[in-house]
Amino acid sequence: MSKVINELLKLKNKDKSKILTRFFKTGKGEYGEGDVFLGITVPVSRSIAKKYTHIDFKEIQELLNNKYHEARLVALLILVQKYQKLTAPKQGLGASSPRSDLGEKSKIVKFYLKNTKYINNWDLVDLSAHYILGDYLYKNKNLARTVLARLAKSKNLWERRIAIISTFAFIYKKEADWTFKITDMLMKDKHDLIHKACGWMLREVGKRVDEKELLSYLDQNSNKMPRTMLRYAIERLPETKRLYYLNK
Repeated sequence: MSKVINELLKLKNKDKSKILTRFFKTGKGEYGEGDVFLGITVPVSRSIAKKYTHIDFKEIQELLNNKYHEARLVALLILVQKYQKLTAPKQGLGASSPRSDLGEKSKIVKFYLKNTKYINNWDLVDLSAHYILGDYLYKNKNLARTVLARLAKSKNLWERRIAIISTFAFIYKKEADWTFKITDMLMKDKHDLIHKACGWMLREVGKRVDEKELLSYLDQNSNKMPRTMLRYAIERLPETKRLYYLNK
């Protein structure tokens, strides 16, 4: 058993485990069916991930294969940290070249996409997708159409959520087009978690890119949006605007 798993097991909290088991809908027929929680908070998981950023892909794979939710979360947080270390500016004689960093980032992204079946709850998606895949696709836009469209069309709920949450990286760079494109593709999705994710990203467009772009998109699409998606999207708008779109 790995050092990471041993450390996680020592921090097991039965009371918090029960709360998280209910919160993340692990019952039969629910979206998180069968997931097992140790009861460890995200801040504690982050601190553990920081200690083990050095572990290799084989060890990360073992964590992703683990039945405990927190093991998979730590694995993804380690991947995020590995990726972001390659993104951070480097100085001095030991600094790697941009080309070699790009190669390492590509390895992380391929590993991430190969393991989407283990990124199987909304927090695992939300704490990793835009930091890794989204950032990579923003910097390699020729791949965005192929990768995001494939994920958005997936039968796997979590791959569809990865598609829309990945566009957060574009939003941070003041670009809304991919958020609109993926939302269009997911407009008729039947799952509430996709409605919430699309609405959240649209809200972020209004907050971080340009409210006028959000309003323009809503003018064209609000009447065909699932109600939950619309409510999330208009959350930051003035009350008069919110009522307008809700009653349109």
